[in-house]
Amino acid sequence: MQKFDELDMKILSELSKNASISVPQLSKKLGVNASVLYSRIKRLTKRNLIKKFTIIVNDGLLGINVKAIVGINRDPKLKEAIHIALLKIPEVIVLSEVTGRFDMLVSVNAFTLEELHKVVIEQIGKIEGIQNTETFVQMQRTEKEQIFSIR
Repeated sequence: MQKFDELDMKILSELSKNASISVPQLSKKLGVNASVLYSRIKRLTKRNLIKKFTIIVNDGLLGINVKAIVGINRDPKLKEAIHIALLKIPEVIVLSEVTGRFDMLVSVNAFTLEELHKVVIEQIGKIEGIQNTETFVQMQRTEKEQIFSIR
Protein backbone atom coordinates (compact mmCIF):
# COMPACT_ATOMS: atom_id res chain seq x y z
CA MET A 1 0.00 0.00 0.00
CA GLN A 2 1.28 3.44 -0.90
CA LYS A 3 1.87 5.98 1.85
CA PHE A 4 0.24 9.38 1.80
CA ASP A 5 0.65 12.11 4.41
CA GLU A 6 -1.60 14.69 6.04
CA LEU A 7 -0.90 17.31 3.35
CA ASP A 8 -1.93 14.81 0.66
CA MET A 9 -5.22 14.27 2.51
CA LYS A 10 -5.83 18.03 2.83
CA ILE A 11 -5.19 18.45 -0.90
CA LEU A 12 -7.64 15.62 -1.69
CA SER A 13 -10.29 17.09 0.61
CA GLU A 14 -10.03 20.54 -0.97
CA LEU A 15 -9.94 19.26 -4.56
CA SER A 16 -12.93 16.98 -3.93
CA LYS A 17 -14.90 20.08 -2.85
CA ASN A 18 -13.76 22.14 -5.84
CA ALA A 19 -11.52 20.57 -8.49
CA SER A 20 -11.34 23.88 -10.36
CA ILE A 21 -9.65 25.77 -7.52
CA SER A 22 -6.42 27.33 -8.72
CA VAL A 23 -3.16 26.26 -7.15
CA PRO A 24 -2.48 29.82 -5.90
CA GLN A 25 -5.91 29.87 -4.20
CA LEU A 26 -5.29 26.42 -2.73
CA SER A 27 -1.86 27.61 -1.57
CA LYS A 28 -3.45 30.46 0.39
CA LYS A 29 -6.17 28.21 1.81
CA LEU A 30 -3.74 25.54 3.02
CA GLY A 31 -0.85 27.85 3.86
CA VAL A 32 1.51 25.85 1.65
CA ASN A 33 3.87 27.12 -1.05
CA ALA A 34 2.30 26.88 -4.54
CA SER A 35 5.32 25.06 -6.02
CA VAL A 36 4.96 22.38 -3.33
CA LEU A 37 1.26 22.00 -4.20
CA TYR A 38 1.98 21.73 -7.93
CA SER A 39 4.44 18.90 -7.33
CA ARG A 40 2.16 17.16 -4.79
CA ILE A 41 -0.85 17.24 -7.12
CA LYS A 42 1.29 15.95 -9.98
CA ARG A 43 2.61 13.14 -7.74
CA LEU A 44 -0.90 12.22 -6.52
CA THR A 45 -2.07 12.04 -10.13
CA LYS A 46 0.95 10.01 -11.23
CA ARG A 47 0.43 7.58 -8.33
CA ASN A 48 -3.23 7.26 -9.45
CA LEU A 49 -4.72 8.51 -6.18
CA ILE A 50 -6.29 11.32 -8.22
CA LYS A 51 -7.85 9.53 -11.18
CA LYS A 52 -9.30 12.57 -12.94
CA PHE A 53 -10.57 16.09 -12.46
CA THR A 54 -14.22 16.39 -13.37
CA ILE A 55 -17.43 18.36 -13.00
CA ILE A 56 -20.76 17.66 -11.36
CA VAL A 57 -23.68 18.49 -13.64
CA ASN A 58 -26.92 19.88 -12.20
CA ASP A 59 -29.20 17.19 -13.67
CA GLY A 60 -32.33 19.09 -12.65
CA LEU A 61 -31.46 21.96 -14.98
CA LEU A 62 -31.31 19.41 -17.82
CA GLY A 63 -34.76 18.13 -16.87
CA ILE A 64 -33.53 14.87 -15.31
CA ASN A 65 -35.96 14.77 -12.43
CA VAL A 66 -36.15 11.07 -11.61
CA LYS A 67 -33.30 9.00 -10.26
CA ALA A 68 -33.64 5.38 -9.25
CA ILE A 69 -31.72 2.30 -8.26
CA VAL A 70 -32.87 -0.93 -9.90
CA GLY A 71 -32.03 -4.16 -8.10
CA ILE A 72 -31.55 -6.97 -10.60
CA ASN A 73 -31.31 -10.73 -10.33
CA ARG A 74 -29.87 -12.43 -13.39
CA ASP A 75 -28.87 -15.73 -14.87
CA PRO A 76 -25.17 -16.01 -13.93
CA LYS A 77 -24.38 -17.69 -17.25
CA LEU A 78 -25.45 -14.51 -19.10
CA LYS A 79 -23.64 -12.05 -16.83
CA GLU A 80 -21.37 -10.56 -19.51
CA ALA A 81 -24.12 -10.21 -22.15
CA ILE A 82 -26.42 -8.57 -19.60
CA HIS A 83 -23.68 -6.16 -18.55
CA ILE A 84 -23.07 -5.15 -22.19
CA ALA A 85 -26.81 -4.75 -22.87
CA LEU A 86 -27.32 -2.56 -19.79
CA LEU A 87 -24.45 -0.27 -20.75
CA LYS A 88 -26.14 0.36 -24.10
CA ILE A 89 -29.18 1.93 -22.38
CA PRO A 90 -28.55 5.71 -22.24
CA GLU A 91 -30.48 6.18 -18.99
CA VAL A 92 -28.30 3.62 -17.17
CA ILE A 93 -25.57 5.53 -15.35
CA VAL A 94 -23.79 3.02 -13.07
CA LEU A 95 -23.67 -0.77 -12.74
CA SER A 96 -22.60 -2.33 -9.45
CA GLU A 97 -22.30 -6.03 -8.74
CA VAL A 98 -23.29 -6.58 -5.12
CA THR A 99 -23.80 -9.20 -2.47
CA GLY A 100 -27.14 -9.80 -0.82
CA ARG A 101 -30.63 -9.92 -2.21
CA PHE A 102 -29.68 -8.72 -5.71
CA ASP A 103 -26.90 -9.61 -8.10
CA MET A 104 -26.63 -6.04 -9.38
CA LEU A 105 -27.72 -2.52 -8.55
CA VAL A 106 -28.18 -0.25 -11.54
CA SER A 107 -28.46 3.55 -11.27
CA VAL A 108 -30.94 5.03 -13.73
CA ASN A 109 -31.68 8.68 -14.55
CA ALA A 110 -34.89 9.68 -16.31
CA PHE A 111 -36.84 12.81 -17.16
CA THR A 112 -40.18 11.47 -15.84
CA LEU A 113 -41.63 8.53 -13.93
CA GLU A 114 -43.20 7.35 -17.17
CA GLU A 115 -39.79 7.29 -18.85
CA LEU A 116 -38.32 5.40 -15.88
CA HIS A 117 -41.14 2.87 -16.19
CA LYS A 118 -40.40 2.35 -19.89
CA VAL A 119 -36.68 1.93 -19.24
CA VAL A 120 -37.25 -0.65 -16.50
CA ILE A 121 -40.07 -2.59 -18.18
CA GLU A 122 -39.34 -2.27 -21.90
CA GLN A 123 -35.54 -2.18 -21.88
CA ILE A 124 -34.02 -3.65 -18.73
CA GLY A 125 -36.79 -6.21 -18.16
CA LYS A 126 -36.56 -7.53 -21.71
CA ILE A 127 -32.83 -8.29 -21.61
CA GLU A 128 -32.32 -12.04 -21.92
CA GLY A 129 -31.24 -13.47 -18.58
CA ILE A 130 -32.82 -10.80 -16.36
CA GLN A 131 -34.85 -12.81 -13.90
CA ASN A 132 -36.47 -10.02 -11.89
CA THR A 133 -36.09 -6.37 -10.94
CA GLU A 134 -37.09 -4.11 -8.10
CA THR A 135 -36.97 -0.33 -8.50
CA PHE A 136 -36.20 2.15 -5.74
CA VAL A 137 -37.02 5.74 -6.71
CA GLN A 138 -34.85 8.37 -5.04
CA MET A 139 -37.04 10.77 -3.07
CA GLN A 140 -34.32 12.96 -1.59
CA ARG A 141 -30.53 12.91 -1.58
CA THR A 142 -28.04 14.34 0.87
CA GLU A 143 -24.35 14.03 0.13
CA LYS A 144 -21.77 14.11 2.86
CA GLU A 145 -18.66 16.16 2.22
CA GLN A 146 -15.66 13.85 1.98
CA ILE A 147 -12.87 14.44 4.43
CA PHE A 148 -9.75 12.37 3.86
CA SER A 149 -7.42 11.40 6.69
CA ILE A 150 -4.36 9.23 7.03
CA ARG A 151 -4.48 5.93 8.89
